[in-house]
Amino acid sequence: MTKTFLLLQLDSEGAPYSEIADCLEDLGFREETEGYDFVYDWAREISVKESLEFADRVQVALKGKKVCFRVESTED
Repeated sequence: MTKTFLLLQLDSEGAPYSEIADCLEDLGFREETEGYDFVYDWAREISVKESLEFADRVQVALKGKKVCFRVESTED
């Protein structure tokens, strides 16, 4: 099964963390404590194309919030 992890880099001039967290939770992410900020559990294996399309959705959701992010997907 695939999990997608998200690591954020916030800007002091950007949106508050709580607003960013709400936005990501609306996409299905949940907060993570082990080296990443958020994780999305696909509950199945996904293709590279699906992973990239999901990253595009994250980018659109965070647009204008002055936050950088790193996405990593792994299979268990």
